[in-house]
Amino acid sequence: MGALDGKVAVITGGASGIGRATAVRFAAEGADVVIGDLAPGDDAVAEVEKAGGRAVYLRTDTTSEDDCEALVAAAVDRFGRVDVGVASAGIATAAGPSNVQTRAGDAANATHVVNLATETFERVLDVNVVGVMQTDRALARRMVAQGSGSIVNIASSAARIPLAGAAPYCVSKAGVWMLTKVLGLELATTGVRVNAVGPGYTATPMIDGIEQQPAAFASAMSITPMNRLGRPEEIAAACLFLATDESSFMTGQMLHPAGGQFTG
Repeated sequence: MGALDGKVAVITGGASGIGRATAVRFAAEGADVVIGDLAPGDDAVAEVEKAGGRAVYLRTDTTSEDDCEALVAAAVDRFGRVDVGVASAGIATAAGPSNVQTRAGDAANATHVVNLATETFERVLDVNVVGVMQTDRALARRMVAQGSGSIVNIASSAARIPLAGAAPYCVSKAGVWMLTKVLGLELATTGVRVNAVGPGYTATPMIDGIEQQPAAFASAMSITPMNRLGRPEEIAAACLFLATDESSFMTGQMLHPAGGQFTG
C-alpha cells in the first residue's frame, strides 16, 4: 500500500519543478492528482499517470479567486473529495525567473528596495501570498466540511534569510510562513492541518542555468553547507510527510529541506 492510497491531492504549480515532482511522488504513493497551473499540463499529467495515479489538469491563475475555487470544485467533481492540497505556484520576481543570477552581478544595486518599482513588489506578493491564501482558503472550505485534510504551502528558506536585492521574494515567503501559522491555528480543532515546506536552492526552472554562472552559484552555495542544489524529489518527500498521517500531530510548522542552511 502507498502512503496516500485512496487520497485526492490538489497541487498548484504542478506542471513543473517542485509541484510536478510532488504530483508524481503522490501518484506513486497511490493518490489521484489534480494539477493547477498557468503552464500547459499535458506532460505532467502523463508523468503522473505513468507513476500509477489518475490525473486532471486545469489551467489555473492562483491570483484569481474564481480559478482557485474552480480548481477545488473540479477535484470534488472528478474524484469526490480533496484530502491534500499543495500550494506550490509561485514566482521569484515579477519577470518570473529567480534574480539570484542578476543579484550576483548587481554592482549598481538595481534590485534593492530603494530602486524597486512598486508594481514589481506587488506582483510577487500577489502571486506568492494572495495566490497561496486563495488556494488555501478554497481547500480549507472543502476540507472543513469533510472534517479532515492536510494543506502544505511551499515557502522558502528565504522566509527566514534576508537576501539583498530579493525583498519581494523574501517578504512574500515570510508571508507564506505566517499565513501557514495563522491558518494552522485557526483550523487546529477542525481536523484540517496546515504546514509549510521551506526549500533552499533547488534545481528547478526558477534557477535554471545557475551552475553555469560561477558568481551566482557561489552566492547560493555560500549559505548552503551541503554545497549542492536540492532536487525537486527531495522537496516532494518533505511534502509527502506533511501530507500523511505520519505528521498527524503537526500544524502551523515549516520544514526546511535546505542543505543545512539552518545548522548555525
